[in-house]
Amino acid sequence: MYRTALRNVLAHKGRLLMTALAVMLGTAFVAGTMIFSDTFGKAMRDSNSKSYSDVSVQVVDNAAGSRASARQKSESGSAALTDATVQQLAALPGTANARGVVSGFTGVADRGGNLIGQFWSARGANFAPGQDGKDPRYPMAEGQGPKNAKEIALDRRTADKAGYRVGDTVRVAANGPVVEAKLTGIFTTDDPVVNTGGTLTLFDRATAQQLLLEPGRYSSIVLTAKPGTDEDALLAQAEPKVPSGHQFVIETGAKLKADEQEMITKGTDSLRTVLLAFAGISLFVGIFIIANTFTMLVAQRTKELALLRAIGASRKQVTRSVLVEALAIGTVSAVAGLLAGVGIGAGMQSLIRTLNENLPQGSLVIKPLTVAVTLAVGVLVTVLSALLPAMRASRIAPVAAMSSGDQPTSQKGLVVRNTIGSLLAAGGLGLIGFGASTGDDSGRMPVALGAFLALIGVFVLLPLLSRPVIALVGPLLRKLAGTPGKLAQQNAVRNPRRTASTAAALTIGLTLVSGLTVMGASVTGAIDKAVTSSMKADYLVGAANGMDLSDKVPAEIAKAPGVTASSPLTSVYWELNGVTKSISGLNADSFDQLTSVKLTSGSTAALGQGQLLVDQDVATRFNVTTGSTMTVTYPDRSSGQLTVGGVYEKAGMVGPVVLANSEIVKHEPKPHISEVLVKGKDGATGALKQSLKDATGANPVIEVKSKQDVRDGFSQAITVILNLMYGLLAMSVLVAILGVINTLAMSVFERKREIGMLRAIGLDRRGIKRMVRLESVVISLFGAGIGILLGCFIAWAINSTLKSSLNGLTTVLPYGQLALFLLLAGLVGLVAALWPARRAAKLDILASIKTD
Repeated sequence: MYRTALRNVLAHKGRLLMTALAVMLGTAFVAGTMIFSDTFGKAMRDSNSKSYSDVSVQVVDNAAGSRASARQKSESGSAALTDATVQQLAALPGTANARGVVSGFTGVADRGGNLIGQFWSARGANFAPGQDGKDPRYPMAEGQGPKNAKEIALDRRTADKAGYRVGDTVRVAANGPVVEAKLTGIFTTDDPVVNTGGTLTLFDRATAQQLLLEPGRYSSIVLTAKPGTDEDALLAQAEPKVPSGHQFVIETGAKLKADEQEMITKGTDSLRTVLLAFAGISLFVGIFIIANTFTMLVAQRTKELALLRAIGASRKQVTRSVLVEALAIGTVSAVAGLLAGVGIGAGMQSLIRTLNENLPQGSLVIKPLTVAVTLAVGVLVTVLSALLPAMRASRIAPVAAMSSGDQPTSQKGLVVRNTIGSLLAAGGLGLIGFGASTGDDSGRMPVALGAFLALIGVFVLLPLLSRPVIALVGPLLRKLAGTPGKLAQQNAVRNPRRTASTAAALTIGLTLVSGLTVMGASVTGAIDKAVTSSMKADYLVGAANGMDLSDKVPAEIAKAPGVTASSPLTSVYWELNGVTKSISGLNADSFDQLTSVKLTSGSTAALGQGQLLVDQDVATRFNVTTGSTMTVTYPDRSSGQLTVGGVYEKAGMVGPVVLANSEIVKHEPKPHISEVLVKGKDGATGALKQSLKDATGANPVIEVKSKQDVRDGFSQAITVILNLMYGLLAMSVLVAILGVINTLAMSVFERKREIGMLRAIGLDRRGIKRMVRLESVVISLFGAGIGILLGCFIAWAINSTLKSSLNGLTTVLPYGQLALFLLLAGLVGLVAALWPARRAAKLDILASIKTD
């Protein structure tokens, strides 16, 4: 029996090729994902470990995260890391060297005045030379380190990117005014900021403290141990010398390195989990192809299997023979998938390198676990997918009909299948509806479980659905394609189970793709509405790093040519009726020119009278209306009364509570300034944008954004995520295409006599090709249509659970994109049918008719 099984594999090489490809692609995705994540993780760990090469003990002041926070802590009398602390730590018996480190955000402008790189990876630090005038942490490749406030040094990559040379004037900015300094040195470093594509600017110590923190203060101190002193011993010596306070954290270099390695490992593990989830989708799609292939092979070998039973083969032997075929195919495919996975892993690494050339690289890491998992997955998926067809093969009686074709499904079997499918689908849809009705995150688990059950239920019911759904297009096919169209429609519903298995692969992909698209469009619309619906200003001026603007910026912008109205958007946190609330501040005289809020009562003129405006949620929560008073507690713990001058519908940009800036500064002289709203004389023009840029000193850190820029910023982020998802789902779509090709090719072989008869009675080769292509298109559109409907319904349910988190979220159906998906599905069916249609048209008439 085993020899028979292996002979069958070799005898049906062409028919099993697509199945092997499906398994190979799925396992290649698994192997490639594991190889890439292991390689990338090792490269990241190796790169980041270098940053602690000279660190035996590090003391960090978590309160020194920015200049503003450092000054606030200093003003409140908190302890800090100072030169005295450095000297005390340097005097420890086990300390070979103590270095004070200043670190903070610093943007570098290119020659056009734009920020180099991304704001989240733009850093500044202090140059700390030793007695020889060199800083071993930042060795100079050209020139020398900065010595005064008018000098800086840049890392090699940043200097090369902007085309700067030693002696050039460079514009840099932290969170204050622009600094124009001479580039005195270009250095190399293994600092992780630079290694991951960021920019690093070095100042002399005093300038770094002035710009990034405050004079005399450090963000951290690094100690290097003397030979013979271990890190734990130095830590014990240093702990008593560190100022008391919860903001100070002292750790050994080994602990810092271990924590960094653990964080990177968790990050790469999360990445691997996401990628493996999409690989699992591809394998899930492959299951339908494998099961479909073996079902058809068993049907085509009815005579052969019946003969084996007649000469004494038992049911178990027949089952084993089919499973041995699956085992052989799975093993070969898994090995090929492993080899292809090595290529995919290398390709993904090259792609990451292309996207960011500064990310660390390393040689491919192929762990034994990767090999074992890939082989096990490939073999198990193939064998389990073939199990049901194998069991069907064992039930073939010795006296079975000697003709090829599927054994008829019993009425009882159909009733059981449709009953199970109906129960699963109904239960899943019910759970989805229940989860959506909650309107908050408590409904997400029922929606997730319901989506899974509904998807399985729909798969089970696809054979039942195929006949009535495909029958709807019958008249259209007959009208457009005549006899070939009629035959294509009949062929598509002749074997509903096979049609359903073929369509199911596309149903999975289109369910996910359409669901993601609907959710993306809905979230984009809600964010756009929340952020820009209340914005009448032509431009928003804010810091690229999201930090506060200098209090000098609003005055500079107000004086810019072309500006007719402007106001800083400030924020403070005060207690209203005993509850801490965020209060937004705007200038009362320009409020109506810059914003648009829909009042339900009161007037915006109340702002000029020192009164509050609150949104409906705040009004309901505190049970206040226009004319009510609220008790406010100020930062100095004094209290007072504020009158509610108006209630408005929720407006994202404005916030829940609004008060005039003139009232806010009475109790908080320096509130946080997040943005400045600007209205121009001629609207949003290029001249006004340049005028605002010039007014801020062409600061690379400051962005001037129109309403459309704000929209584009949100939609671009969502588009990037969607494109990434589409790319990951492309593998499952490719596997689905292979399934359509496989089914059609085997169907053509199975219908050789029928095709020969059609040719004999006058249907030409072009008609045969058209019949096969239309059959493929109909099946593809059937699977895609079911997937799109299910995806839209699931997306609606998920959106319903997000309403409490995202105000104004409604389900948006992007009809254009959904129609495009349907069109692409039809195109997939057309392309998939090219080879089977060509093969069918080339069949010899007499040889086909003679087929047994």
